[in-house]
Amino acid sequence: MAELDDYAQLNFLETLLSNKGKILVTGGAGYIGSHVVLTLKDAGYDVIVFDNLIYGHQDLVETVLNVELIVGDISDRPLLDDLFQQHSIDAVMHFAAFAYVGESIQDPQKYYRNNVANTLILLEAMKAASIDKLVFSSTCATYGVAEFSPITEKHPQQPINPYGGSKLMVEQILKDFSKAYNFNYVCFRYFNAAGAHPEGLLGEDHDPEPHLIPLVLLTALGVRKFISIFGTDYPTPDGTCIRDYIHVLDIAQAHLLGLEYLQNGGKSDVFNLGNGSGFSIQEVIDTAIKVTQRDINVKIGDRRLGDPPILVGSAEKATKILGWKPQYSSLEDIVAHAWQWHQKRH
Repeated sequence: MAELDDYAQLNFLETLLSNKGKILVTGGAGYIGSHVVLTLKDAGYDVIVFDNLIYGHQDLVETVLNVELIVGDISDRPLLDDLFQQHSIDAVMHFAAFAYVGESIQDPQKYYRNNVANTLILLEAMKAASIDKLVFSSTCATYGVAEFSPITEKHPQQPINPYGGSKLMVEQILKDFSKAYNFNYVCFRYFNAAGAHPEGLLGEDHDPEPHLIPLVLLTALGVRKFISIFGTDYPTPDGTCIRDYIHVLDIAQAHLLGLEYLQNGGKSDVFNLGNGSGFSIQEVIDTAIKVTQRDINVKIGDRRLGDPPILVGSAEKATKILGWKPQYSSLEDIVAHAWQWHQKRH
């Protein structure tokens, strides 16, 4: 091998010292996954994105993330085996899932096959390759209807839709894997992921779009004619439902801390991710009007079946064990970052 000159040697040593390991991120071209990839890169990790691009955005991986992209599905065991043979993967972060609640009710087979059966294929491939660390993207939908607020990790898990049910099934599989094999995981149950990268690099771009904040902002942009409020007679201060909105970069930071927790010998555990305080639908709309300086047309509709009045999570456990604390807890910051992204994207 030819000798490296001083400059090349310095670059090689800097790369070697700064690299903390190679992480595979399934679903890394999606909304939350892409923000996690950028956070991992900034922290010195080598990242590979594995995504079937059904909902992911190849353009963002290539132009913003600048990491290796493997286009494939986690149901493809030979492809996973080949990937794990070619790369020394230290841990996997798993975001690849279908996540539309309404669709899950209409087509539960699709959700149980993709979210559960295909995740089992991924776990089997990891086990065969002796990869023993996983950070899993779960959801507060595993809790079902809130029995108390704020919701802690001890709240009963009684999902009311196949999406939440599929995530709960994976949580049980992870628990059993951890007991039976040399395997540890961190599972994050998110509340309402929202916002975008503060510099406008990444953001939310679903088709169809199910989430309130982007729907409100798309209405402000004129992409949508109006935003619907389903019910204004709930037992809340303004009559509209209250939800816990958490900035996507705070979620990404939690995943980094969860990974470091496992790398430092932490045992399998589950954590809520939320702000611990909620904002009503009307507050979100009012904040969007303030941020965008635009009128937003609102249509009032009847309550939707299964919508609880208040859904707020406690993240005290994540704060205590992982040292995690939201940096962007202001609703105005969350909406402003999302607005910057949507103006750029649309």
